[in-house]
Amino acid sequence: MNTALVIAGGVGSRMGAGVPKQFVDVDGKPVLFHTLEAFEKHPMVDSILLVCIDGWQDAVEAYAKRFGIEKLKRIVTGGASAQESIRNGVFALEDVCAADDIVIIHDGIRPLVEPEVLTDVIVTARRYGTGVTSLPYNEQIFVVAEDDPATSVKYIPRETLRRVATPQAYRFDLLDGAYHEAFEKGIGIHGSSYTNTMMVELGHRLHFAAGSDRNIKLTTPGDLDVFRGYLAGRRGM
Repeated sequence: MNTALVIAGGVGSRMGAGVPKQFVDVDGKPVLFHTLEAFEKHPMVDSILLVCIDGWQDAVEAYAKRFGIEKLKRIVTGGASAQESIRNGVFALEDVCAADDIVIIHDGIRPLVEPEVLTDVIVTARRYGTGVTSLPYNEQIFVVAEDDPATSVKYIPRETLRRVATPQAYRFDLLDGAYHEAFEKGIGIHGSSYTNTMMVELGHRLHFAAGSDRNIKLTTPGDLDVFRGYLAGRRGM
């Protein structure tokens, strides 16, 4: 079984929209439900568990009925951080998932996830136990000099870098064990940590899967404009 664990627990203050950014309306539908539709339509996704900001659970259930998100089986309340929210979702699957099931973790504010990306991350995780969406890094990266932060004397070859995002997919027993260990030991759960960085800190190897430049994270009003432009272009095809 392949379960999507979609994270929509944040407030999104940088969006300045008056509602959590995952519930901003775009083309008559909250951003989150553009995202959920991608999982609803994908034949390899069997069910969806949503980690939701507290107070919006009833609205999610109503929207799910309205937009036909039938794979949504459970809603779990988010935590104080991204890692706490993901942990809440993973632990809620302990009475549902078998050890070799695949869990696909995805940000609810990445509505442009493509079917091919989802397929590849699931197949990669099924084969290796981990799969992370990735792309080459195409810009030059220079390291700030310790003696003068306005200068640099060192760069990192971009051929050695990959930029990763969600979706990420993991075999359930590996994922569940990692979150128990991480929160017991305080490893990989602070600041901007996410599942992929936590896994590396715990000593696990990540396997790269296909990515897409369209898979943007909607953080600012400008990002919403890009999303609206994409939808307009798709309607015009």
